Amino acid sequence: MSVATQLADAGIQQGSRATGRCWALVFLALAQFMVVLDGTIVNLALPRLQIEMGISDSTRSWVVTAYALPFGAFLLLGGRIADFSGRKRAFVAAAVGFAVASLIGGIAQQAWELIGARALQGVFAALLAPAALALLTVAFPGGKDRGTAFAIFGSITGVGAAVGVLLGGFLTEHVTWRWCFFVNVPIAVIAVAGVWALVSESRAQGSTKYDWPGVVLAALGLGSLVYGFTNAEHGWDAPEAWGFIAAGVLLLVLFVAVERKVRHPLLPLRVATERNRGAAYLAACLSGAVLIGGILFINFYIQIVLGFAPFLAGLASLPMTVVLIITAGVVAKNLPKLGAKIPTAVGSVLMASAMVWLTQVSAEGNYLATMLPALLLMGAGLGMVFVPMQNLALFGVHKDDSGVASALVNASQQIGGSLGIALFSTIAAAATAGGTSLAALSAGYSMVFLWAAGIAILIAPIALLLIDIDRKKFTGSDGDAPIVHLG
Repeated sequence: MSVATQLADAGIQQGSRATGRCWALVFLALAQFMVVLDGTIVNLALPRLQIEMGISDSTRSWVVTAYALPFGAFLLLGGRIADFSGRKRAFVAAAVGFAVASLIGGIAQQAWELIGARALQGVFAALLAPAALALLTVAFPGGKDRGTAFAIFGSITGVGAAVGVLLGGFLTEHVTWRWCFFVNVPIAVIAVAGVWALVSESRAQGSTKYDWPGVVLAALGLGSLVYGFTNAEHGWDAPEAWGFIAAGVLLLVLFVAVERKVRHPLLPLRVATERNRGAAYLAACLSGAVLIGGILFINFYIQIVLGFAPFLAGLASLPMTVVLIITAGVVAKNLPKLGAKIPTAVGSVLMASAMVWLTQVSAEGNYLATMLPALLLMGAGLGMVFVPMQNLALFGVHKDDSGVASALVNASQQIGGSLGIALFSTIAAAATAGGTSLAALSAGYSMVFLWAAGIAILIAPIALLLIDIDRKKFTGSDGDAPIVHLG
């Protein structure tokens, strides 16, 4: 065989491998999209769902909480299960379980069946999300394509949250709220088929012993925080709020103490304490609060004050999604030149600017003048924060810890989202002082957006003070080293 023929054959194999990796990214991102989608898709369906199922006002919030609680509580365990049992195996099992839970939710006839299905979705999501991100590190172990892959995967958080509102509004208004659950079944089937065919198995080497004291403390601690923040919507002075938040903090302090002592920790502290990764986890928490909490109140204003129908309200948030996708692509392409520090800091300023703009909301406001500029700024800011954040979250992590590191960034976003919703709900209630007029509601939303701006701007000093990676480390001196070194 001639040298030319060998080179041609090698090129074909390399091209085929690159195509396979691109398709693997599509299927892994699809699974992440499904997980994020379910965090918001039922929000606009709640009023109609409540009437049809005969659910009381006090029980209604559990349709949302039942998903967020186990998702946040079991993420670290899910990451370790993926590392030890095999990330591909964990992904497939979690996606199938998520689809079955969604099917149960769609056919539920009683409130307890629906809430139970949401809880099952949360459990399987806690395994699916870290498994998907860990598999991404396997499919893209290095090279320039890794930045693009992480950019796409990172932008899914913002896209999924926005599309969840859009899709939930459309299905509720034009089909039935039950399709907010059924829609997950075909998504899961496609994701499983693609990953099964294209992604190779990987697992941690060495000891696979579980740190059961750490598992219990992490699950109870994270679960208590999520539950406490959720109950804070009804007032921070309620024992169900501050009591569970305090308990969650105490349990997590005990968790850290245990992790320092045990031989095989659930969360090796080296994963979280490295300064660049620490910056990423803090940014994930703060951006989750602004994104999830902010989108909720943006949609409240669009629907309640501006009077948009559910689907039209979802459609109104689409410009943010489009700008987020475009920005993420541009940042990913230029990340080796820019580094992580500057885009993250600038993105923080843009997010804060968007929220400051939204403080202008009023009963006489209109979408084009009040909302659209802010949504465009928000999309650009999120894109600039998410891309470096996803890269830094796994920077320097050994491949055996990739699952738990992936879980930690998801847990940070989940806790941040729960905190954002709880904090902003309390602020809105205090600002309206019980008033129900459009003017009173607008005043409450304006105060929420002001606080959201304050949270968003905190990401900038975190980026400037903690991120210290040389730009060359995003490509290496030869321009083709991995963005994330796996040891």
